[in-house]
Amino acid sequence: MTASASGLDPQISPAAAQYQVARVARMRHVRVEQVQALVATFTEGRQLGLLGEPQVNVLRLNLALDGLQAR
Repeated sequence: MTASASGLDPQISPAAAQYQVARVARMRHVRVEQVQALVATFTEGRQLGLLGEPQVNVLRLNLALDGLQAR
């Protein structure tokens, strides 16, 4: 997954992550379902349940994807 256009943001929107799922699965040689499950796992909700928008933690997601490939 990529962070953002600037490369500085540690999080991206769930929609941006879903847009990249098939490409990431293909490049990392894992199943699309595995990547989708990890995106869901590392999607963080709104702060206090109402502030901001849900975000995907890109660092944690990439570390988990690295762990899939190590198996």
